Amino acid sequence: MASSDRAEGFSPELRASLFHFTVFASTGAASAYLAIWLSGKGLSSEQIGVVNALPVLLMLFVTMLIGRLADRASDWRVAIIILALIAGVAPIGFFFVNEFWGLLLVFTLSTLPSGALVPVIDAATLRMTQRRGTDFGSVRAWGTVGYMVTAALTGVLIGWLGAVAFVPIFVVLSLLRSGLAFPLPQFRAPPAIDAPVRKRDGAKLKALMKPWFLLPCIAFALIQATHFFLGAMGALVWKIDGIPEGWIGPLIAISAAGEALMMFFWRRVGGHLSARMMLIIAGVVGCVRWGLMALNPALPLLIVLQALHAITLPFSYFGMMLFIANWAPEEIAAEAQGFSAALTQGFAVVTLLAFGWLIGIMGGQAYFVAAAMALAGAGAAWWSLLLKPAHSRDEGLAHA
Repeated sequence: MASSDRAEGFSPELRASLFHFTVFASTGAASAYLAIWLSGKGLSSEQIGVVNALPVLLMLFVTMLIGRLADRASDWRVAIIILALIAGVAPIGFFFVNEFWGLLLVFTLSTLPSGALVPVIDAATLRMTQRRGTDFGSVRAWGTVGYMVTAALTGVLIGWLGAVAFVPIFVVLSLLRSGLAFPLPQFRAPPAIDAPVRKRDGAKLKALMKPWFLLPCIAFALIQATHFFLGAMGALVWKIDGIPEGWIGPLIAISAAGEALMMFFWRRVGGHLSARMMLIIAGVVGCVRWGLMALNPALPLLIVLQALHAITLPFSYFGMMLFIANWAPEEIAAEAQGFSAALTQGFAVVTLLAFGWLIGIMGGQAYFVAAAMALAGAGAAWWSLLLKPAHSRDEGLAHA
């Protein structure tokens, strides 16, 4: 192990895990209470949909650019630190705004950089664990743990202190992410040891733009967009359907707990599946999950449906990560993940805007649309397999 891979006794995996814990922490707090807090500020469900959708829309135009710049830097951590700093300072603006446009601006400035750093840290962590022979899933799982813990604690703290606690919680979590970005390790191999020379005219993303590659990206975008709806509007739907507010945080935590558990044991669970088969499984289970959720289930069944998150998100996430890692060279790793993220964000924008409108018309039955999206995602991944069948050498977990 190179000496640069350690800092004061903390391994690169530990430092990356600590940062991953904070990556989705503010998102967990927002999932637990943002929609309700915005509703208390007088925003309609359509306006709340716009607040959630605008940052995702803007990420369509910046994610690939940021990924390209991050790939060209000496190490991906440079871009991660800059984005984390911006995302840490911006939420302070919530203390000074109360109307729709001000809230929209602050939330956009807070979530745009935090969302843009996700494909960069994912690509960087995956490449680092591959070269070191360690487990990417066990590092990435701490992101879900952070989401789970903050979602649950936010619900508890707001139930105890009231709505006034939401903004301070969101700001503290955002600043914590900024602070833990600085100890991140060097993700690329030291050039003098074994890293290949990165050429300006090297691999190009456009060489991968073929139907068999694009279809899994579309599949992931469709499936993941349904999770965006749950994260942004699920708490409001549950409140409308009569679920007590005290259960909203725990319900979100249940899904995150299942996701984290699956990630910690991913090598045992998904080690014999091809990347696109993971996407198919996620889409089929997602169709069942959202279809039943549209029927306004009682709390016990809702708990079970939330537990299915252990399949719908990890299977789709790892399927997409491994698919891209197997086919995209390292010199375009962040850009390729950025392309997938941008496509996903495009679907998410449409989903958030449409579901904000559909909730006003259909209420919780809007989940039927999410079920159809998940099934379409499974179909897209299956179509890709028909065009280019998977082989263990190409898509197996050991190779990825």
